Amino acid sequence: MKQIRPIIVLVSVLFVLILLIPSMLVIPFSNKDAGKLAEERQSNPEPPQIASGPTVEVAVHRVSAQKIENVPLEEYVVGVLAKEMPAEFELEALKAQALAARTYVVRHMLSEQKIGVPKGADVSDTTSHQVYKSIEELKAEWKGDYSWKIEKITQAVKETQGQILTYNDAPIDAQFFSTSNGYTENSEDYYKNEYPYLKSVPSPWDVNTEKFLQQTQIPVADFEQKLGIKLSETPDVGKVTARTKSNRVATVEVGGKTFTGREVREKLGLRSSDFTWERKGDLIVIQTKGFGHGVGMSQFGADGMAKEGKDYKEIVKHYYQGIEISSTENFLNKLTVKK
Repeated sequence: MKQIRPIIVLVSVLFVLILLIPSMLVIPFSNKDAGKLAEERQSNPEPPQIASGPTVEVAVHRVSAQKIENVPLEEYVVGVLAKEMPAEFELEALKAQALAARTYVVRHMLSEQKIGVPKGADVSDTTSHQVYKSIEELKAEWKGDYSWKIEKITQAVKETQGQILTYNDAPIDAQFFSTSNGYTENSEDYYKNEYPYLKSVPSPWDVNTEKFLQQTQIPVADFEQKLGIKLSETPDVGKVTARTKSNRVATVEVGGKTFTGREVREKLGLRSSDFTWERKGDLIVIQTKGFGHGVGMSQFGADGMAKEGKDYKEIVKHYYQGIEISSTENFLNKLTVKK
């Protein structure tokens, strides 16, 4: 019995070691490997993919490179959202913008007329349509902020994936802009077309934001040249003869000519068509309220609504009157058939 006992102890020790050694080897490796994989996933999140239904690509005209690039729809929405709305905005505002961006491009893809792009393209990557940047371009632009920004942008796209805005079962013209003057603009007061869902609505959340007010000084000679007029020697610059429902300038008489507020805004490069002006010596001092055409969804307004606890559905239904949030499936099927 005395000789057998050490053998039993030795066998027991060997048995325990056999059990422990694999764990000692595997656990440190697994933790390190898992941490590395998690870090890689965080710095290189994958763009969202359509969960079901047909795979559709957007033919994007990359203007600088003068080439057409085919981009999966949801990846395209990520690249648009990243450029069209600050990642610092509330998640629900970003989700509202993702819906608008997806709706905008699906409507363009379904259209037989491709305006402002070469044959074979659906949209450009500029403000003529929607600004778009690839993942590689965003990495270079955002640098150290890339990880958290792309994660938040991607989340907003994924949480609205497969959804667009419709009116009478058709994708809407999802117009959007930066900042209102306190109200959005009726579509017919800025563009030629009247849309029942693009009506003037209050947007009080914009008023105290960074882009609400701007003052611009233009030399009198430049002012006259850009408008093609000659001012008199009196202090008066011009007279507003009509305003829109949202209190933007509808028409104004200046230098013996009549202009629309939009014409003045575009000719002078103003932020908004809600402007006032006065002459100070050799300068025309112009103050504007808001930033953008004013039609559709105000981005700063959407962020303000989100800060008050409104979700993306409430946001889009405020700025786009009478619309529905619909599935993209039937529309994507039509695009697949067309191609």
